[in-house]
Amino acid sequence: MNNPIPNSETAFYVFDIDRLLQRAAYLKKMLPERVELCYAVKANTFIIGEFIGKIGRFEVCSPGEAEICTALGVDDKDMVISGVYKTPSVIEKMVAEHDGRIYTVESLTQFEMLRSLSEKYDRILPVLLRLTNDSQFGMDSGEIKNIIAERSKYKNLDIHGLQFFSGTQKTSIKKLKREVCKLDELLTLLREEYGFESKELEYGSGFPVAYFEGEDTDEEELLKGFSDIIDSMQNKVKIVLELGRSMAACCGSYYTHIVDIKHNKGQNYILIDGGMHHLVYFGQHMAMKQPIFSVCGKENKPNTAEWNICGSLCSMNDIVAKQVPLPDVSIGDLLCFENTGAYCMTECISLFLSREIPAVYLKKADEYQLVRKSFETSALNMPNIERK
Repeated sequence: MNNPIPNSETAFYVFDIDRLLQRAAYLKKMLPERVELCYAVKANTFIIGEFIGKIGRFEVCSPGEAEICTALGVDDKDMVISGVYKTPSVIEKMVAEHDGRIYTVESLTQFEMLRSLSEKYDRILPVLLRLTNDSQFGMDSGEIKNIIAERSKYKNLDIHGLQFFSGTQKTSIKKLKREVCKLDELLTLLREEYGFESKELEYGSGFPVAYFEGEDTDEEELLKGFSDIIDSMQNKVKIVLELGRSMAACCGSYYTHIVDIKHNKGQNYILIDGGMHHLVYFGQHMAMKQPIFSVCGKENKPNTAEWNICGSLCSMNDIVAKQVPLPDVSIGDLLCFENTGAYCMTECISLFLSREIPAVYLKKADEYQLVRKSFETSALNMPNIERK
């Protein structure tokens, strides 16, 4: 008999690990053999440990993420230290440890820092040169060409190849093809003009996730089309596919209780003990789209009225859904929002109004494990005043 949903007095998250690992296995099956999966840990840090030994790499973008990965047992050699800003003292400590991590290069400043540290500690550092997507991230192709052309000067930097990421929720095979072809052409140029043989290409494909009713992407067709693009590349380098949302979103559910019901000027309102400080979907647009959710225990009941679902923040923006048909509802009913395993909580305005941060459960084979209790944020928001 399956264990019931955790009995929590306030909102909480559940991350289904079986579903998470099934998702990773499905992606591996659908992609070419030379594609290795890399998890972008910013999507959800609570599931990092479950991926150890199941995927190739973990993309780390901050000192905090690196600390979490280390604490959870991620091997140093499986970490890619990325990020538009790399804290110099943290990077120096990593280099001094001679840990085997791979470092991305976002700028000439970062390149010089890594070069200097590699010489100071006499370490061979593996690096990836990040190509810009015409934003603040990465370097332009001219800077990359100059680094490759003069690579003999940097004997302690082992340039593995390129990194590129341009956005998320990509549903267009044509866009993916344009990006991969652009990268393939640059790799060819670097080989033919500078004799540089790239060992790998790390690429953030930004595969889409269906967050709202009516969104329909033929994922099997998308993955097959993407695989064909990879197979047609002139450069048969190792592909490291950086994914966050696409791997983690499906494993998450967010549960929140109805705490009040009201009717104002012909409109029906449900108030919940959560809201936009817990629940963030990419492309939410002030509840102009309907998220995929249900009333627990009433999934098969007929709908009887339309409701606006609002959170517990004192903000006009705290609207989760508008005019959604629901069955008869009561105070105390539990709502379950799907596909909340990626970014949902990490991108929220958690400290707004000093409300508590929800508990987190991992679900494995129908067993629920509490991995973080809910806690109040009031202490975090309180000024650090020295008392006499």
